[in-house]
This record gives sequence, structure tokens and C-alpha cells, in this order.
Amino acid sequence: MSISTASQFDSRLESKSTSFNEIPIIDLAKLIDGSDPMAVANEIGDVCQNVGFLYIKNHGVNRQLVKKAYDQAQAFFDLPLAQKQALNIVNSGQTLRGYIPMYGENVDPENTRDFKECFDFGLNEKTVSPFFGPNQMPEDPTEFKQTFEQYHEAMMTLSRKLISAIALSLDLEADYFAKLQQKPITIQRLLHYPPQEGPISQEEIGIGAHTDYGFLTILSQDDIGGLQVQNRDGQWVSAPPVEDTFIVNIGDLVQTFTNDKYISTLHRVINTSGKERYSIPFFIDLDFDAEVSVVPSCQSEENPAKYQAYTCGQHKYKRFVDSYAHLTN
Repeated sequence: MSISTASQFDSRLESKSTSFNEIPIIDLAKLIDGSDPMAVANEIGDVCQNVGFLYIKNHGVNRQLVKKAYDQAQAFFDLPLAQKQALNIVNSGQTLRGYIPMYGENVDPENTRDFKECFDFGLNEKTVSPFFGPNQMPEDPTEFKQTFEQYHEAMMTLSRKLISAIALSLDLEADYFAKLQQKPITIQRLLHYPPQEGPISQEEIGIGAHTDYGFLTILSQDDIGGLQVQNRDGQWVSAPPVEDTFIVNIGDLVQTFTNDKYISTLHRVINTSGKERYSIPFFIDLDFDAEVSVVPSCQSEENPAKYQAYTCGQHKYKRFVDSYAHLTN
């Protein structure tokens, strides 16, 4: 199997080969155990202001649960296409739960076709509305549903800790955002990126350049690599795997809340490893009808609010309409 070299790339796809310490690693121990949440909050705030991406260690999520999640994800994506297509996200309408085949979602549709397949779910609900409703869970592999319900619960617990730290970093009460997250939109996603061979251009890569639409993303990635983050100079910087960490990034909602103090950072994936790549991102936002507006500590007479208030669900759903053809039919 041939593997593309940098010289074969479209010049727009070149990335800087870096060590992981160019994206900071934050130790969450004192946030998780409550011994000094403010110290961790200050570190997180500094990274959100200058990078927008961070690795987190000592996060409290069981390593065996993460391993089992990867085993189940790989087993699912190894199923015959017809079996996966029976759970196609189109079946779920506005709920947006289920399997997304290759090219079924394109986050940068004007420039890129996404060379990936996905599976999305959230909390299981009876009532159907945008981002809420019943999950489409496979019966095979048999431990899939139980494993990912446990994983989703672990991500909810971790995300609430991180979001409280973001609030503290902005001189807000720790529960400032939690009050807007009584029933938040969440998406637990599984991703499979086949390897790409030969010359690679922007027109087709693992996932096109984008910012995340919501509040916070917690990403587990396997040991293959391929994630790239755009720094403030416009350079693409590799974000290689680091054992026993997650990668966390803030999304568009945080940029609005902070009046551009914290920036939602462009990122993409290009898998030229010659191997299958898997990752497991968790996305958490606010309640569908929660208002997104600049927080008091990020505006003043000298620095007035740059954004009009909007609701979380409307913003996020509009972005998904741009990515999924079935929502416009």
C-alpha cells in the first residue's frame, strides 16, 4: 500500500510536524477532586484564549471503558454496508441519530467531500424534535448499546466539570452555563476514516476544515493520528495522539459568549497513515431554546458586545441543514 508524502499534497493541505506540547496538556486532577478548581480553570482559560485546543490528563474516565468503546466502534464499522444502512440517519429525520455513510455529511461542502463514515446517538427520547428522539442502535455487536450508554454518561460527567472550569475562568459562577444545560443537546459520535492514497487535495479529505458548532467537544482518538489544528498564523499544526488523554476544544457558542476572547478554532482530519483511523468525539451544547449572548465579564463600554443574542438550537440546526441533504427535502 502506497502512502502519500508531503510533496504529493495540495499545498493547502501541508501541516507542520510538531510534538504534542505545542498543544498544551492540562492536568485535571485538582478540578476532578475539587481540591483547587480555580487553578485548573485559569490554565484552561489561558489555553482557550491562545489555542482553543488542549489535551487533558487525569480526567477520571476509565481506561477500560475507552478501550471497549473502540472495540465496539470498530466491530460496528466492520459490519456489511447493508446492515449499517438499515440504521441510516435519514430514517431519523430531525432527530439526527444513526449511521452516516461515506460522503453523507460534508462540514465544508463548498470545498470538500468528507472521506469518513459516522454513527451518531444521544440520550434516548420518545418525543421527536431537532436533535432529540429515539436512538437507532444496532443489535450487533451485542454490547454496543450498553457500552456507549456508559460512555455517554462518562462524557456528560467530564464535560460538566470542564464547563464549570470555563465559567470560573471568565469570572462567572461555576454553574453559570449549567443553568442553560438542564436538557442539553448532546451528540455522541463514532468516526471511521479509511486511509487515503496517492495525491491528496482539499476536494476530498477525512473531514474538511471547520469549527465546531456547539459549546464543547471531548475527543478520544486512536493511535493513528491525522487531526490538524489551524494556529493563529494560519498554519496547520498536527495534533498527534497522546496516551490516556482526550483532546478538548471549544466551539462557536463559547466564542459568542466570550465576545471573541476565546476562539473556536478551525480543524480538519487527513488520514495518510495507510491504516484505518477511528475516533470518538462527544459534543455538548446548551438546551435547544437557551439564549446565547455575550457574558457580562466579556463586555464593557470600551468592548461592547459584537454579537446579537440567538438560541442554541436554531444556530446548531442551521449548520446541520447545510451538511445534510435530507433536512432540506
